[in-house]
Amino acid sequence: MKFQLDFRSGEPIYTQIMEQIQQMLASGELQQGDQLPTVRQLATELRVNFNTVARAYRLLDEAGLISTQQGRGTYILDKPSQETVQRLRQHGLESLTRRYLAEAAHLDYSPQEVAELMVRHIRAWQEQGDQYFEESKDT
Repeated sequence: MKFQLDFRSGEPIYTQIMEQIQQMLASGELQQGDQLPTVRQLATELRVNFNTVARAYRLLDEAGLISTQQGRGTYILDKPSQETVQRLRQHGLESLTRRYLAEAAHLDYSPQEVAELMVRHIRAWQEQGDQYFEESKDT
């Protein structure tokens, strides 16, 4: 399980942790019954405050996605419904899009420039399928 945090994004770290766990769940990387690192382990690994990870876990617990059991650890609960998985995927895509647009705005790109580039890349992706991603690694 690998987390990528962006400390400059302006998005709270606990939200980034939550979203990444939700994305791992939606993608199938995390399954029902999988154990998450302890709050202390993850805080140490990510070099963030213990309370930041605790907040992310608490909110995921309240949402019914994980269960923290004193002395046993934190686990992924029952497999979410297809509706929940779809909602998590949509939320992840929206979050990814917002971060991308915020970074583009920060770099002073106009909405039109971003839209034109995105349309071009989406068309290439539709035409070339997964091969598009292999070719874009070279550029």
